[in-house]
Amino acid sequence: MIRNFDIDALRSMVVGVELGSFTRAASELGRSQSAISMHIKKLEDRAGKPLFTRQGRGLIPTESGEQLLSYARKIIALNDEAAVALGVSESESCVKLGLPQDFFDAILPKTIKEFSSVVENVHVDVRAGRNFALEEDVYSGRLDAAIAFFPVGSKGSGDLLFQMPTYWFAGRGQGHRQANLRKLPLVLFDHPCLFRTNALRALEQDQRLWRVALTTPSLSGIWSAVQANQGLTSRTNYRAPQDLERLPESLGLPATEPIEVRLLVSERASPAALALCEVLQKIALQELSQHTFEAVVA
Repeated sequence: MIRNFDIDALRSMVVGVELGSFTRAASELGRSQSAISMHIKKLEDRAGKPLFTRQGRGLIPTESGEQLLSYARKIIALNDEAAVALGVSESESCVKLGLPQDFFDAILPKTIKEFSSVVENVHVDVRAGRNFALEEDVYSGRLDAAIAFFPVGSKGSGDLLFQMPTYWFAGRGQGHRQANLRKLPLVLFDHPCLFRTNALRALEQDQRLWRVALTTPSLSGIWSAVQANQGLTSRTNYRAPQDLERLPESLGLPATEPIEVRLLVSERASPAALALCEVLQKIALQELSQHTFEAVVA
């Protein structure tokens, strides 16, 4: 006799895995944590085997759990598609998008505006992603799509959009003084960060002494600290504040590597998510092509 899996329980399982926490899943789904736990127990009773094992404070899927998780995503997608087709959907479709903070001021507003004019009744959940986590979030299904930075020529998924050079920046009129200090004062993102790694690698190869003057998880925090003459930073010149000074090669600072901008799309992306990706790619190319970067797709 074939056993039926409860779709609400399957949804709890999927959301819990994607958010990395069943406590977060309870909040996301508007249920109590005990209700989510009962859903998982119900699924395990139906499956007749454990679906999760405890690792530290969290739960990770067993081999059977991974197998059911794959089917659960398909079942939920078909259920939600049928609900929308029949006009009985209780909530809007949701697309989850991740972006570096660099692209929030210009690319994001234009993308959302054009997307909403093309596709109706879709909730867009936008997250300011730390670059190192965006690829994993798309791969695991926590995000439908993302734009992320990668080292030039590195292995990894995604469609290459642009290659962007990086430069040293200082507060206006402070570059010469700071570049000639015995230890270069640096303003950096918290570890891990591609731009941080780029800068430190260049300095180490050049055998330059340095010290970290300030760290922050915020791009606006980086720019504010540099404007306050706390130190130098390495970044692209895309939308860099005009009152900063891009340091010339004549100051003798080592060149930092360029970075690649890639568009990442989940294999499980919905039609709405794919439509958003088309708009996002178009807007990103239009916006970045106004700067001195190398476009690699038309």
